[in-house]
Amino acid sequence: MLVKVFANLREICGGVTVEVKPDGDMVIDVLDKMCEMFPGLSEEIFTEEKNLKPFVHVYINGRNIVHDNDLETHVKDSDQFALFPPVAGG
Repeated sequence: MLVKVFANLREICGGVTVEVKPDGDMVIDVLDKMCEMFPGLSEEIFTEEKNLKPFVHVYINGRNIVHDNDLETHVKDSDQFALFPPVAGG
């Protein structure tokens, strides 16, 4: 599965897209595999309770996972997966 990453996550993940082979078919499985691949990622996106930090967003096919089953949203290899960190600006 290709995951598109944005802002400072590109530096952590080494590019705009990351090829991920998760051990399951949910968003949390993809994110867990990414954190395994890129150890610095976990502290950027997860709280200690393993929830997404405020203002971290995951979109599957353009739809925010909070409007589906959040981290338990099922994904397919062909889905467009986008991960956004908190971004400040004005």
